[in-house]
Amino acid sequence: MANILTVNHRENVHLDSQKLSELYRQLGEVSAEDVVCRAIEELAVRLTHCERLWRQNDVEKLRKSARSLIAISEQIGLTDMASIARDVTVAIDASDHPATAATLFRLIRVGERSLTAVWEQQDLSV
Repeated sequence: MANILTVNHRENVHLDSQKLSELYRQLGEVSAEDVVCRAIEELAVRLTHCERLWRQNDVEKLRKSARSLIAISEQIGLTDMASIARDVTVAIDASDHPATAATLFRLIRVGERSLTAVWEQQDLSV
């Protein structure tokens, strides 16, 4: 009988709380919470959209969607997520399909954990 090895990817995420605090300072609590909530929703939608585009083999739209994740992620302090989204676009530009797949699914994993981290951080500040 063969042994089966299961690899679970678990990556730490980095939340730039300074960036988030700056956003709250600039906009005030109510407006900042609105921006953060809309950003979280938009990031979740776009992550799902990226995965769908990959499965449809629509690399051009995937690149555009990954690029859009960069600015939104940076706005609320998700620097790791923004960096990985950049890596996805670099892999697409290089026509490196294995690297695109690897970085895209890393983006999805880190993205999901990052959104949870922001949401939890926001809950602590309320």
